[in-house]
Amino acid sequence: MADKTAKDQALEIAGILEDGKAENVSVIEVTKLTSCADFFVIATIHSSAHWQGLAKQIKDYVKANNMQIHVTHTKSTGGDDWNVIDIGTVLVHLMSKDARKFYELEKLWHSGTFLKGEAL
Repeated sequence: MADKTAKDQALEIAGILEDGKAENVSVIEVTKLTSCADFFVIATIHSSAHWQGLAKQIKDYVKANNMQIHVTHTKSTGGDDWNVIDIGTVLVHLMSKDARKFYELEKLWHSGTFLKGEAL
């Protein structure tokens, strides 16, 4: 079996998030726009417990696929507002509804190719 591409990984992670009840999941290819990643996966979370459960599922996926999480970042003191899981070619953004509305990542990266979701 061939190795999964970054696109495959991003779409599979999006599926994990949807199965885990994350809302408004978007996958944006940003290969030509930035060197920090090839794909952004963006999803709305409901609580700290929701974020932690989804993060565990993503970590399990990463381990099962012989990948590595580089660094996990949070954008609030409690870690509930915006969490980023860096898997190298894929950056997963787990955001509260308020953070998602404030930062509008889909608008910021509107020049990317939307594989799931759309520029808001």
